[in-house]
Amino acid sequence: MILASGSPRRIDMLREAGYTPEVVIPQADESIHLDMTPAQMVMCLALRKALDAERRAELSGSRPEPALLIAADTIVYAGRVIGKPLSERDAFETLCSLRGRAHDVYSGVCLSLPASGLRRVFSCRTRVEFTDYSDEDIRRYIATGEPMDKAGSYAIQGGFAPYIRHLDGPRDNVIGFPMQAIGAELKALGLSLNTQGTGASETE
Repeated sequence: MILASGSPRRIDMLREAGYTPEVVIPQADESIHLDMTPAQMVMCLALRKALDAERRAELSGSRPEPALLIAADTIVYAGRVIGKPLSERDAFETLCSLRGRAHDVYSGVCLSLPASGLRRVFSCRTRVEFTDYSDEDIRRYIATGEPMDKAGSYAIQGGFAPYIRHLDGPRDNVIGFPMQAIGAELKALGLSLNTQGTGASETE
């Protein structure tokens, strides 16, 4: 298995599931077209990352068995794309704007078998609703440093978990890697992740 991402959270999620991926960090263009829907944005970015990782790692034809490459991209969307905070003030303003209301998290994933040229790109959406937390709650959370490298300025699996009122969709998608959806898409391709976590195998 090859993961086209340097995200510590994605790497940890695969390791917790029993896999040890080879990590290839893509250097793809991450600009987006504002006329795209959020789902189209993340699928486009995931595909760009996969294609870049394939080229740089020279995967096609270089392995005795086809390697499974997984690329992903995640955005937080609330009428606009909300990226990682530029400063603590930016994080504060973002969390103020999101409190007491719902927003969407979209992940795009590209599953690629470079040796065969087979690729599958899909998106996953989760609606997240926050509680009506206070300004002081936000300040305490920012003081931990956790929101500073997170899209949307929060981590659902971290210190902001108590402020989640409701989720509609996969929780792992909000973390940035929809594992269950990936498994379902692989099954649709006639593939499954093997139990040793070292690649992909055909289903019986």
